[in-house]
Amino acid sequence: MSRLSESSPEELLAQLRELEVGPFLFSTAATLASLAFGKLGSRQLPEARLAIDAIGTIVPLLEGRIEAEAKRSLEQTLTNLKLAYAEAAAASSGEPPEPSE
Repeated sequence: MSRLSESSPEELLAQLRELEVGPFLFSTAATLASLAFGKLGSRQLPEARLAIDAIGTIVPLLEGRIEAEAKRSLEQTLTNLKLAYAEAAAASSGEPPEPSE
């Protein structure tokens, strides 16, 4: 059995109280990035867009709450996702993609 399933409700509550929100949000954003790349790969553009928008909402909240390098990495991932989304959207509409900056 996993440690989580062996924990009492009081132990779980204590673990939640110790959890820092900044690193948790970073982990959530990283999971959303993986999900967004997967959705782009399977051409599920509305789902990819939702994940990308959610990451874009989370990133500014991380200022001063995680290491600067981790935040820069997430910002770069977000930029890559936006570019990949633009290319996928253009390809699905039959238009040539806009040149990237």
